[in-house]
Amino acid sequence: MTTQFTRKRFMAALAVSALALASCGPKTADKAAPAASEAAKAEFKIGWTIYAGWMPWAYAQQSGIVKKWADKYGLKIELVQINDYVESLNQYSAGKLDGVTATNMDSLTVPAAAGKDTTVLMIGDYSDGNDGVILKNGATLADIKGRPVNLVELSVSHYLLARALETAGLKMADIKTVNTSDADIVAAYGAADTKALVTWNPQLSEVKKMPGATEVFDSSKIPGEILDGLSVSTEALKANPNLGKALVGIWYEVMALTVAQTPEGKAAREQMAKLSGADLASFENQLKTTHLYADPKSALAATVSPDLVTANDRVRKFSFSMGLFGQGAKSVDDIGISFPGGKTLGDPNNVKLRFDPTYVRMAADGKL
Repeated sequence: MTTQFTRKRFMAALAVSALALASCGPKTADKAAPAASEAAKAEFKIGWTIYAGWMPWAYAQQSGIVKKWADKYGLKIELVQINDYVESLNQYSAGKLDGVTATNMDSLTVPAAAGKDTTVLMIGDYSDGNDGVILKNGATLADIKGRPVNLVELSVSHYLLARALETAGLKMADIKTVNTSDADIVAAYGAADTKALVTWNPQLSEVKKMPGATEVFDSSKIPGEILDGLSVSTEALKANPNLGKALVGIWYEVMALTVAQTPEGKAAREQMAKLSGADLASFENQLKTTHLYADPKSALAATVSPDLVTANDRVRKFSFSMGLFGQGAKSVDDIGISFPGGKTLGDPNNVKLRFDPTYVRMAADGKL
């Protein structure tokens, strides 16, 4: 098996359920105090985990790009690698981190559902084939009916499966999920009772090489729904707008190198691969199925598009149906999600997840 080059994206729902119980109603009385305490801060910690679309952060730290932009705005920014993705979300939710690399679904169902007001500072990419549905000795998606399906339950793999079934006119009741960790999913394919599975790269690439494996659906069929980005504390961002400017500046400088077909770009990608424990060929194969918003103009267009609202409406409905808003949630509308242009999904008095284009627009306009 190749080096694990992925984000471990299953839900930390149990870890935050107690917080979520208390977060489903509007919370306004205590907002001033956090903002006041955040205002004096000049040092920030941002958590990241290994995944193709997030390795530029690691390179930015090592190469001095982080320090360059932090110094420009009089800040100290430390990027902290967290070995476990769930743990990174939990640390962020608990206030131990000021920001974290995360998917849109996880930003909603972990910190936002736990009452942590969170802003998606920028959308970095979407999965464009990094996640897929595999059948053993099956030809089409319709053949999945009646089969057990191994996957990391309550994750974006679960979401991908639900979307795949929808396209085939099937329902979750037509299959039976088998909870399987990402570390075990490749080995699980070899078991006699494994008939289908859903996973992400690099495990997906390994399983596709195995006898009888046929990929019948992948995330390129649902572009823009499995989003990866940087989520930060809304209170920290409001009190310290220079944090947003610095982080966005860091991101687009390193992204220019990531996609550059130059000796400098190749050297940067080689270092990113090394930092992830992979080789250049493996890393670049990951990038091929990662739709990067490499420049701020493309990221801004994605952020202000109505498609973002549609995609996240699907995600929130799935998340609520799976109980990921916490036991106290009575409706899919309990948690508000705000978008550019004044659009809100859910309770406008309890917005806990915000897609804010302010800082990406600054980058696009050359005003950082």
